[in-house]
Amino acid sequence: MSSPKMPALTINKFKAEKAIIQGGMGVGISMSGLASAVANAGGIGVISSVGIGLLQPGLHRRYREENMRALKKEIHTARKLTSGVLGLNIMVAISDYDDIIKIAFDEKIDIVFLGAGLPLKLPKTLSLEELKKAHTRVAVIVSSARAAQIIFQYWQKNFDHVPDAVVVEGPLAGGHLGFKMEQIHDSDFALEKILPPVIAVVERFERYFEKSIPVIAAGGIFTGVDIHKYFRMGARGVQMATRFVATHECDASLPFKQAYLDCEEEDLIIIKSPVGLPGRAIRNKFLMDVSAGARKPFNCPWKCLKTCDFRTTPYCIAHALTNAQKGILEEGFTFAGANAYRVKEIVSVRELFNTLEKEYARAAAMAADTRLLSEQAAAA
Repeated sequence: MSSPKMPALTINKFKAEKAIIQGGMGVGISMSGLASAVANAGGIGVISSVGIGLLQPGLHRRYREENMRALKKEIHTARKLTSGVLGLNIMVAISDYDDIIKIAFDEKIDIVFLGAGLPLKLPKTLSLEELKKAHTRVAVIVSSARAAQIIFQYWQKNFDHVPDAVVVEGPLAGGHLGFKMEQIHDSDFALEKILPPVIAVVERFERYFEKSIPVIAAGGIFTGVDIHKYFRMGARGVQMATRFVATHECDASLPFKQAYLDCEEEDLIIIKSPVGLPGRAIRNKFLMDVSAGARKPFNCPWKCLKTCDFRTTPYCIAHALTNAQKGILEEGFTFAGANAYRVKEIVSVRELFNTLEKEYARAAAMAADTRLLSEQAAAA
């Protein structure tokens, strides 16, 4: 009897052989190198659109233009490296949201993943007709059934159209979190609790629009056993980010990756980001200095996030994350998921996929054996 295989994931017209989405990680952590490797391994590789211009020269003079140019270059590079499914992660809260959406659709990225805000109104650069007919499909990232209901209800009423997929991100994720501080460690907001209600909301719109809208589980998923668990709960795919940082193909610097390998569980802390959201990061001297009241002077090249007040914030998060991407950790810090301390080695993306698939197959086989024994016991 052959081992159970991990299912494929279909989002509208795009099909990934493996139901794994690599989460978008800015600034410059998931770009063309990582995204193309994941797509070649059979998953959905995701470029982060956030702050790529900060990695380019001349940003103080032409940040907006550099961001656009750099993003186009990353998409073109990724396309040359893979024929697999490629996504683009876009923060709704970024100031150049409309421009980023236009690039995504113009460059025919396969799927955009919209998070860090509710994507209600259509971008000024995109008409409803273009949205419906475009090559590019839309997935939204939510952290509650209420958010999913608001988005889908608004799209149904105003566009007679709904997103093509939903990512449900729980509080164990890395980076900015869609939860209040007091909710992050509250078991009522765990991914296991928020996933089923989101699935229930989405199923109603699946029936109304007579289309498949897969719900993808995210936040704290680390092993193939975890993947199997959430599939059994009704998810049709998973999104993982932390595991992909410690891969050879990840676009971050070696010191950035080493921070994952060196961290302990107690080093993973919740910070209050300058953008007004809590976030999970690896404790280091930079963050400890900020926590103690130190300010890190900076010049804001361009107000990249709508929610950031650069006049009062103690540091520029974009600069801090850019420094970390380059390995200058004394002037920045690394975002990471709650399970980052479990990362012990740097492997290739292909090796990681092989490990996850083997773990998934064992979990599925054990579940099948347990089910068979239960059925035999009931029949006895």
